[in-house]
Amino acid sequence: MIKREIEITNKLGLHARAAAKLSHLANTFNSDIFLIYDQDKVNAKSLLGILTMAASIGNNITIVAKGKDEEKAVNKITELFHNKFNEEN
Repeated sequence: MIKREIEITNKLGLHARAAAKLSHLANTFNSDIFLIYDQDKVNAKSLLGILTMAASIGNNITIVAKGKDEEKAVNKITELFHNKFNEEN
């Protein structure tokens, strides 16, 4: 199992488009992937789950992955966050 905390740095936080990109990416992996924000733990493969977190810029979330491709999953999701979901220049 891998855990990594990451800061949300894109202006709009985990809004609909970013959440869709995140859930789509998470669904490409076999591992179980969860996001933890405040007291909420949601399946990263669930668009609705991500949206219910209402995580905004400047907040930290924890990515948790467990499975055969857990390291690759966490690295790719971290990259998506660092690239601000490819929405900003």
